[in-house]
Amino acid sequence: MNITEVRVRLVNKDESKLKAVASMTIDGCFVIHDIKVIQGNEGLFISMPSRKTPEGEYKDIVHPINTETREAISKKIIEAYEQELNKAE
Repeated sequence: MNITEVRVRLVNKDESKLKAVASMTIDGCFVIHDIKVIQGNEGLFISMPSRKTPEGEYKDIVHPINTETREAISKKIIEAYEQELNKAE
């Protein structure tokens, strides 16, 4: 898998844990929108797009199926978020 592009839109809510929303293009031919960058108790993390079930739970619509892929996606998106944050300052 080759992540060919990451776009980040900063969210300007001072007290919100949601810091940005990202889109990621894979191999120049498949895009995933609405990946959230969230400030957690132990640092930044990403949340994949999800949908609320009739039972009130949230289930990911798309997600990596192994740890290595999740870590690679997370690293790329958080790096892009930090670059966008630096541009905004």
